[in-house]
Amino acid sequence: MSSRLILASASPRRLELLSGIGITPDEVAVADIDETPKPRELPADLAKRLAAAKAAHVAGNFSGDFVLGADTVVACGRRILGKADDEGQARAFLKLLSGRRHRVYGGISVIDPQGRSHGRFVATAVHFKRLSSDEIEAYLATGEWRDKAGAYAIQGRAGALIPKINGSYSNVVGLALTETAALLGGLGYKK
Repeated sequence: MSSRLILASASPRRLELLSGIGITPDEVAVADIDETPKPRELPADLAKRLAAAKAAHVAGNFSGDFVLGADTVVACGRRILGKADDEGQARAFLKLLSGRRHRVYGGISVIDPQGRSHGRFVATAVHFKRLSSDEIEAYLATGEWRDKAGAYAIQGRAGALIPKINGSYSNVVGLALTETAALLGGLGYKK
């Protein structure tokens, strides 16, 4: 059985997270798929669907290997907060999150060497403190919001804006490590 692991993600955060638990993918392959939510698709369903689609897309080029796909969706209620297109949209996201609880949904999908798909799903509740206009503007000035779902990075300066989470911290960063390690180990992947 192959012990090669292919990460179907261009996210440097996922690579760093995996490295932190001693897993180094043999290759990284970007899954070029349409990530547009379907009409009325719930955030949790989107995270699961995109993780599976990324793994399946990349697995076509890596027969006989383990392929790991993941996706993270930030949502306030049913509203999906993707990566902000510009500073104005990032400001709107932060104003929406201010003083509220929202959820971060993580989909994890592994295609095993026999081509079978296996998945896990994680939800984390994130509580933002009430943000002043000055705090929002100071955070936007850091540029940290760029390329981040929900326009924030909990592992960076936004950590000072979040007094509490319920669930997996690594899921909010980009990949739920406990569930990923358990899924890979259960399928026979050895680091």
